[in-house]
Amino acid sequence: MNLDFHEAEELLAELAARLEKEQQRQDVEVIVCPPSPYLEMAYDLGTDEEDENTVYFAVGAQNVGEYEKGAYTGEVSAGMLSSMNVEYCIVGHSERRKLFGETDAQVARKVERLLQNGIVPVVCCGETLDERRAGNHFDVIGNQLEQGLFHLDPLDFSRIVIAYEPVWAIGTGQTATPAQAQEVHAFIRELVQEKYGKETARQVPLLYGGSCNPATAPELFAQPDIDGGLVGGASLKAGDFIDIINSFE
Repeated sequence: MNLDFHEAEELLAELAARLEKEQQRQDVEVIVCPPSPYLEMAYDLGTDEEDENTVYFAVGAQNVGEYEKGAYTGEVSAGMLSSMNVEYCIVGHSERRKLFGETDAQVARKVERLLQNGIVPVVCCGETLDERRAGNHFDVIGNQLEQGLFHLDPLDFSRIVIAYEPVWAIGTGQTATPAQAQEVHAFIRELVQEKYGKETARQVPLLYGGSCNPATAPELFAQPDIDGGLVGGASLKAGDFIDIINSFE
């Protein structure tokens, strides 16, 4: 929940201009997830006015309501997002779980709504500092995936993105070491393989989130099971975000 409308417009315009100028790499997909009031603006700025096939960045939402429609004042439905050309949506972010009490059951319902409307869910999982210190982080993450995702059939699951975000490293300046992050990503891929098979496990994108910045991104992205980043504060500066995009070897 950052930036007013004009600040967001300036940031997204600069990002689009930089991506256009630097001839965005074809092997890296860039997705911007602004607050809901800015979604239409983000789509307009991220897409070339003269050629809709030229996209500087795709657009995702930060959250979605779990209901199809109805008397749920303040909620935004998956159908509404789809009608605004939103292609992705973050689900189950640790802040939603911690601050708003979002449960794995709600995550599962939101995932289903998004898939029904052709939107790719970016499903977050991760442990708190206490859970890691207690050595329970694998159990926590396994349960989050089991309850939030593993009810899907193979076709629907193939459209999912998973983001691992150690809660203790979000907004704290702390970052999981590349070895710690890789260990968890490998664990997630192994769980997916057990449930859906080797090919699906190989193809599912696994993102790392948790104080990902230009300094930490290169070594994180060099790990074999880390396919990208769920970038927080560093995405509020176009230059830093571009540097992270360019961190892939």
